[in-house]
Amino acid sequence: MSRDTTASLSAGLGRRDFLAAASVALSGGLAGCTGIFASEGNQINIAGSSTVFPVTEAIASAFSEENPTVNIALSKTGTGGGFGNFFCAGRTDINNASRAIADAEIEQCGNSDVTPLELTVATDALTVVVNPNADWVDCLTVEQLREIWRADGAQRWSDIDDEWPDEEFELYGAATTSGTFDYFNEAIIGEEENHRSDYHATERDRTIVQGVQGSEFAMGYFGFSYYSENPDSIKAVAIDDGDGCVEPSIETAMSGEYTPLSRPLFIYVAKESLTKPSVRNFVRFYMNRAATDLVSEVGYVPTTEDQRDENLKQLETAIEEVTE
Repeated sequence: MSRDTTASLSAGLGRRDFLAAASVALSGGLAGCTGIFASEGNQINIAGSSTVFPVTEAIASAFSEENPTVNIALSKTGTGGGFGNFFCAGRTDINNASRAIADAEIEQCGNSDVTPLELTVATDALTVVVNPNADWVDCLTVEQLREIWRADGAQRWSDIDDEWPDEEFELYGAATTSGTFDYFNEAIIGEEENHRSDYHATERDRTIVQGVQGSEFAMGYFGFSYYSENPDSIKAVAIDDGDGCVEPSIETAMSGEYTPLSRPLFIYVAKESLTKPSVRNFVRFYMNRAATDLVSEVGYVPTTEDQRDENLKQLETAIEEVTE
């Protein structure tokens, strides 16, 4: 995406509108991208997790206001899709990630001479949601949630509790390329079972919102940010991990009460991209803003000052290694 294209996109648009437009431009232009090292010095390409997207979106917008000549192209591809198709292929500078990078992805990055630098940017309360008219359910145990989402598990609400409606579930969740899928699968389903495949799988969290809004018998899961945008049209379900029902919130995620669905969120930076001043400056800016209320405003827990300082220390070390 050219400087003129980004300027025209940003003219007259708000924060979310501008970056959504930038996302479309990136998605359309990645096919012709020959690599991060061939990109312009004032261009920053970011793909990956839809969960982390709102954090990066907000911080990128704040950075763009102070650095209008730097083009930031941002796209939702899912954590795994971002690593496999773009970041580890040397086509993006940064990957948003709602889980840690996998060994196979590290190997793929290495084969492309991409060295990933992991930086924690927030904490999420992964949220299970239902339709507001589902007045029979306010809390689920981890065991009940597993029974709903495992392969060959429950098919109807009444299979979980015979006092609940004898109606089939309408389920919406993360696609298999998503870090949210991986985390939910590990935390809820476990190693002995598989995540069911007969559900509406998508990387578009707002599709999940719309699906749950549209059916009294629907259920979905995604990052807390997308629930916090729609608290009146969908209902969050409290989770009982053995110590009683705990509602998802910034406060319960911060305190550690909301288990097992509280999780760290990351960005991964290609160390080789840190040779570009625009990327260095953006990531420094990101680490500082990740410890502020800007993250809270989009529905996640900011990093602590200690985590911010550790992130900056790792970043400066990486910068020294690639710019000596």
